[in-house]
Amino acid sequence: KVRSMWMLIVEELTSLTKNKEIVDSVLEDCVHHCILDGTDVVLRAPRLLADRVESGKQDHFTGNIYEGGKLNFLAVIQLLNEALRMLRDECCQSELKELDRIENIVTSCHKALQDLKTKRLEKKQQNYVSLRESISRNQKGWEMKWKTFLGQCPFNSIFEENIVSSVHFI
Repeated sequence: KVRSMWMLIVEELTSLTKNKEIVDSVLEDCVHHCILDGTDVVLRAPRLLADRVESGKQDHFTGNIYEGGKLNFLAVIQLLNEALRMLRDECCQSELKELDRIENIVTSCHKALQDLKTKRLEKKQQNYVSLRESISRNQKGWEMKWKTFLGQCPFNSIFEENIVSSVHFI
């Protein structure tokens, strides 16, 4: 029992010793020095981006990407900014095309709406004319019926000035 406990203690001490060595090496800056000097970095820019940079469309791009065999990080950042500007410009152009398409749709819808309003007014006027004609036809028909039944139209006697003189007592 004591031997198994002793074995556990030895294992813990061994793992603690290894961990202590790792921590010491990190504190002493001995592990994996990472130097960002750009000597082993190869940067490839798309042809369109390179053409835009070389053509001088942007006035603020300075220096070469490689200076003295090392990567110039300022030039890389400027190159990336130019790439972002190009992306923004492409998005804006596509949005403008989309905006033009939407404006055309709105214009055609507005024209269709105006055409429908014009047709509605025409139909409304036609209905008024046909309704007036129908009313006058019905009115003439009733006047004919009243004349055949009473000999005169009762509406005519209402509108006459001498109502009393036209009334006959039996």
